[in-house]
Amino acid sequence: MRLATIRTADGTQAVRVDGDRYAALGAPDVGAVLASPDWSRTAAAAGPAETPLDGVEYAPLVPSPGKIICVGLNYRAHILEMGRELPQAPTLFAKYAESLIGAADPIALPPETEGMDWEAELAVVVGATVRRASQEEAASAIAGFTVLNDVTMRDWQNRTKQWLQGKTFEGTTPLGPVLVTPDELPGGTTPALELSCTVDGEQVQKAATDDLVFGPVELVRYISTVLTLKPGDVIATGTPGGVGHARKPPRYLADGSRVVTEISGIGRLENTVRAES
Repeated sequence: MRLATIRTADGTQAVRVDGDRYAALGAPDVGAVLASPDWSRTAAAAGPAETPLDGVEYAPLVPSPGKIICVGLNYRAHILEMGRELPQAPTLFAKYAESLIGAADPIALPPETEGMDWEAELAVVVGATVRRASQEEAASAIAGFTVLNDVTMRDWQNRTKQWLQGKTFEGTTPLGPVLVTPDELPGGTTPALELSCTVDGEQVQKAATDDLVFGPVELVRYISTVLTLKPGDVIATGTPGGVGHARKPPRYLADGSRVVTEISGIGRLENTVRAES
């Protein structure tokens, strides 16, 4: 099953996507859908998808998640290109909802940065409340997966040893276009997918999710040890090698840069960087 949050004249609306058509789910967004314990059955029973997707504008998949937990240094190749050792535990940081944008929205380029970088990522969307989850409970709590680009201001990130200030600038993080449930993906809750990012038509990142050091189920289990995960929470699982900051010389995004982030079996984000006025 595929779910999305779209924009309408009356605000946002959660929908089930079937092929090139959708059915409305009677909720304002996917986060609201997941808040119901029987969300999967309700969404499946919403009736036939009869409205064409042509011209639909996607909002952030979950516009106001309670938590956006991100994982740094989680692809083996990326860890090595950054000159680090493989971690013994996930490196966690946070984003806030103000950073999120839709699948085709412009990425806001703040005037305060000269180091905006791309980071294509697989994102987990939580579909059940869990605390100190077992492996089985963690797997069951995964509602599905989506695409995220953890756009980062490297000059702000590296001002201190804490990364948050470079990671959550407003209007910089595309999330979507759809949530795909594990049963539709090869590998289920340990999906075997291809991830890529292009900038102005040049492929800058390409990897398989089997290069993850900590997979989705392990991340849900680990993070739920620290705090309760709830429906609609988002976990960004980390980016592979190929980021601009690691290049020699470094390469960063600029006004007008076109960023395409794609994951096989899920979909793509197509965003243009626009300088804030």
